[in-house]
Amino acid sequence: MNAQEDKRMHRFPRIYLASRSPRRRELLAQAGIAFEALPFRASPRDDPETDETPQPGERAEDYVLRLARAKARFGLHLVQMRNHAVRPVLAADTTLEVDGDIIGKPADTEDAVAILRRLSGRAHRVLTGVAVAWQERLETALSVSEVRFRILEEAEIRAYVASGEPMDKAGAYGIQGRAALFVEHMAGSYSGIMGLPLCETGMILQVLRTAT
Repeated sequence: MNAQEDKRMHRFPRIYLASRSPRRRELLAQAGIAFEALPFRASPRDDPETDETPQPGERAEDYVLRLARAKARFGLHLVQMRNHAVRPVLAADTTLEVDGDIIGKPADTEDAVAILRRLSGRAHRVLTGVAVAWQERLETALSVSEVRFRILEEAEIRAYVASGEPMDKAGAYGIQGRAALFVEHMAGSYSGIMGLPLCETGMILQVLRTAT
């Protein structure tokens, strides 16, 4: 890498992450991307600017990209309103799709049990939309992966739900946690299944670096 390329790679020394997710923070740190958390005033499902309610007939692909865009735009708005240093704002949204149905985070423990029963012994898709807002630009990418669970016993479903791990995760499980024991097969992006596809994220940031 020559000096010009090295300078371009480091043009954005730090970005904002418009997410409360500790998993996304871990992934950015793993990739060596410097960031500062940009928390919203409420959880996304309670914030009208980033309402996570699916629209009637909305496809899972459109759903995650719509929410990622909304979060990135709102994050950039917060940066301006709070007079923060101007930096790119990264946002993401993850959901599951089973039989055309969008499966988000469980509402309660019984909902988590019902979701895991539905995933037992079959494959599902995990979709993560990524968006970066910077100046007048908004770049997006979509990661789609497939995960297949082995058949789960009722007792292990309930034990997993009792651990508390499923409650803040799309599809009621975290592949990086205890639910790794359930995964019989996966194809796609492991980091995308966790909540932030690093390959797509890096490509978006590179596009913005080379365009400025």
